Amino acid sequence: MLDYLTAEAASLAKRPAATAPAKVGDLCSSWSVALMRWLKFLVVAPLVILSACNASRGPTSGLGFDPSQASYIRAPGRGVIAGQAFLRDASEKSNVRYAAGETVRLIPATTYAQDRIKKFYGSVKFLPAASIPKVEPDAQYAALTRTTTVESDGRFTFENVAPGRYYLTTRLIWKPKDSQTPEGGAMYGEVTLTGHENGPVKVVLSGN
Repeated sequence: MLDYLTAEAASLAKRPAATAPAKVGDLCSSWSVALMRWLKFLVVAPLVILSACNASRGPTSGLGFDPSQASYIRAPGRGVIAGQAFLRDASEKSNVRYAAGETVRLIPATTYAQDRIKKFYGSVKFLPAASIPKVEPDAQYAALTRTTTVESDGRFTFENVAPGRYYLTTRLIWKPKDSQTPEGGAMYGEVTLTGHENGPVKVVLSGN
């Protein structure tokens, strides 16, 4: 650092086209400017690096959202999706915990949605609570979805669904007794409606 400041001060001192020896005041001024530049570098550089790390770490989709790909969710339809959302609770030795009161989101499987789901979940259908990122989706992407609330037994239904391929997402998070570490997480499923179904298309959201 001392070498850097010395070089900066010397460079600044040489800039005025004068043959007289540099005054003490000029040298002090040069050292002050060099020091301020160094301090600015120390403050700015970590922020730039941190910003780059956060941008690369988040599972945001690198693709732009195309509303036309999701427009079929607003088309008239007669399809029904009937599902149940729950997770196994190994810590409490109980069979299951139902996602009662949680929101299930029906999402058209657009290119943007496919990329987003893949970056969130990878090759599995469950994301542990501690790994769920806080990333806001594209506003239009969120607007072109449907939601419903899970009942006490974990069941949920979407009616009048137009033909198409969809993702269904929800979450179920809780804290075990005598622990501050949350358990559960987010899960998703996938269905395709053709418009020729004779009954509800069933789906289970359990992380499997």
